[in-house]
Amino acid sequence: MKKKFVIPAVLLSAVAAGGLLYLTHTYPMEKVAAAIAPAPPPTVPIVAGVVAQHDVPIYLSGVGTVIAYNTDVVRAQIQGQIISINFTEGQAVHAGDLLAQIDPRPYQALIEQYTGNLERDQAQLTNAEANLTRYNKLGVQGWATPQLVETQKAQVGELQAAIKTDQAQIDAAKVELSFTRLTSPIDGVAGIRQIDVGNIISPSTTNGLVVVTQLNPISLIFTLPETDLPRIQQQQQKTKTALKVMAYNQDDTIELGQGVLGLVNNEILQTTGSIQLKANFPNSSHRLWPGELVNARLLLDTRHNGLTVPASVVQQGPTGAYAYVVNPDNTVAIRPLKVAQISDGQALIDSGLKANDTVVVDGQYKLQPGTRVTMLHGQAAQEAIAQTAQQAPIP
Repeated sequence: MKKKFVIPAVLLSAVAAGGLLYLTHTYPMEKVAAAIAPAPPPTVPIVAGVVAQHDVPIYLSGVGTVIAYNTDVVRAQIQGQIISINFTEGQAVHAGDLLAQIDPRPYQALIEQYTGNLERDQAQLTNAEANLTRYNKLGVQGWATPQLVETQKAQVGELQAAIKTDQAQIDAAKVELSFTRLTSPIDGVAGIRQIDVGNIISPSTTNGLVVVTQLNPISLIFTLPETDLPRIQQQQQKTKTALKVMAYNQDDTIELGQGVLGLVNNEILQTTGSIQLKANFPNSSHRLWPGELVNARLLLDTRHNGLTVPASVVQQGPTGAYAYVVNPDNTVAIRPLKVAQISDGQALIDSGLKANDTVVVDGQYKLQPGTRVTMLHGQAAQEAIAQTAQQAPIP
């Protein structure tokens, strides 16, 4: 029985060895190794763009406040009762427009009184001059004493002075009468009315009648770091013209107006290390409003044939800005960048890229140098950008 069990085992081992030898000759080792090698890593989908080359404006950006070119509080110069209001709050008014009327009757009566005094003194002067003429004739004939003649001359002079005084009083009363008309001193927009019909107004009334604000033209005062001052001065000396200034709303989505730089303040603010600048705007459409906080862009220069990429291309690392560049074999490499400015979603590149380079616009978080990529186009690219925007952390 033991012999019957050993012989089949030996035969089985021989058959196995023969089979292994057959497989070794039939399939080379290279094919076996290839069969068990790991699959290449999958490519990473990205959205790519091309480095553009064109003229790029160079801006200096700051925050500023819109101020009215002129702001006037319409006050009374005399005391009296307001009998009419002749404007509507928020109305556009012009210089000389009647805004309110103070009761003029007391001042008209005063003019009539002074006019009566003038006419009385003129009549007395006529009589005194006639008497002087007679006394002069009598004096020549010896019938009037020199003292009488001199006295009459003095009376004529006194009445002449009284007439001048009367006329001055009439003129002053007419001026006061004109003050009963409260008019707009400038072209502008009337604000909230501070007093109502029937109330007494006087020069001591704190808030006056109304505030009229000039909106056209208008000014903007904004600040820039003091380090920008030499560049501004150099550009002013170079161009010999006023630099252009643009005003935008706080989220930089709406341009509110274009103006020119009117003033660089004569001192630097030591507390903040900044310089104040004042720009003037035509503001014909009234899009700039006094007190409004806006973003100001000072157009310093224009770089010809500048290199630009979407702002999302620029990444920040421990050593500074960089970008992923797509190589011809669809792998990516890191390029250090020097960025001149980022404005309106575009980055102006000083160095690190060349015109027509292909760069990664979206999908950088999955990349490493040497990663093979697949470029998305059309709707797929838009969906990838939208998905990244939703996943981005809130700053």
